[in-house]
Amino acid sequence: MNKPSIYGMTLEQLGLWLEERGHKKSRALPVWEALYRERVSGFEKMREVRPECLELLKEHFSLQTLEEHTRQESSDGTVKFLLRLEDGNLIETVLMRHKFGLSVCVTTQVGCNIGCSFCASGLLKKSRDLTSGEITGQILKVQRYLDAAGDGELVSHIVVMGIGEPFDNFTHLTAFLRTVMDAKGLAIGPRHITVSTSGLADKIREFADLNLRVNLAVSLHAPNNDLRTSIMKINKAIPIEKLMQAIDYYLEKTNQRITLEYILLRGINDQREHALELAELVGDRRPYVNVNLIPYNPVDEHSHYQRSEQDSVLGFYDMMKKQNVSCSIRLEHGTDIDAACGQLRSKQIKKDKNLAAAN
Repeated sequence: MNKPSIYGMTLEQLGLWLEERGHKKSRALPVWEALYRERVSGFEKMREVRPECLELLKEHFSLQTLEEHTRQESSDGTVKFLLRLEDGNLIETVLMRHKFGLSVCVTTQVGCNIGCSFCASGLLKKSRDLTSGEITGQILKVQRYLDAAGDGELVSHIVVMGIGEPFDNFTHLTAFLRTVMDAKGLAIGPRHITVSTSGLADKIREFADLNLRVNLAVSLHAPNNDLRTSIMKINKAIPIEKLMQAIDYYLEKTNQRITLEYILLRGINDQREHALELAELVGDRRPYVNVNLIPYNPVDEHSHYQRSEQDSVLGFYDMMKKQNVSCSIRLEHGTDIDAACGQLRSKQIKKDKNLAAAN
């Protein structure tokens, strides 16, 4: 039986765990600092931890639960990691370089059941949730890659936008957020973290109640129910009206701005009338909402969707601005590698199946 990742415990949980086994709760802190400040690769390298405590940790936990399978490096500095979990499943993690710092996009599930018709992540259905330790482990994997380069660079931002629906793995997601935000560890501030959801209304409300202060992005992608249902099957269960009610609750509860993500698909949702309808939907929420326009990364299996022409992207942007809606166009990363989320994983699994069939 595989041991759980020690990265799956918050500092508080680790202290209680040690206390229950006869150790002082305070002994968790040197363990924590070795994990997140020194970023040790093995328990034996925890120099400030008592030997009897180390033996207990080694008996019950694993420190290395992610193995690098493939790495793709883009000319713009983006690095996409295909990582193998202990059970053999593959996930993707991406390092992106921005002017404001280094951002890591993490995965929360093995596969995805949301079923967005344009998305590479949903090509393979969800087989399980990731543990909080496996999500946190992605950050440490990337940070060790940076450490090895010797330039002193640190992960400064996190986006939870990889494979899977984060709010469908709510407990492990929130444990992960508390771990990476801990001031005694990685100390990544809540305003440097963004969680993206396809629109699970009840979880948006629950997330608001937690008041974690991290940024929230909602994948909208269409301004009306008919169009959104045609590209996102989740809209059948949670129509736009219900989603916007949850967003209103979030805005009132947290007093934080929210991002509406909008992937532009040629001739489908990128016309002037769509922009006007979206502006009307935003309505009096204007001061609290930013619309983030996302150029589409084509996926072979979804060839009926094409990237919007640049004129359409700029026209949509201009129309939103004319309607006094805050709007941005997402800066693209890794366009010379498998840029679409889930694309590298899907290709590798398909390749492995073809090889198995040939043999």
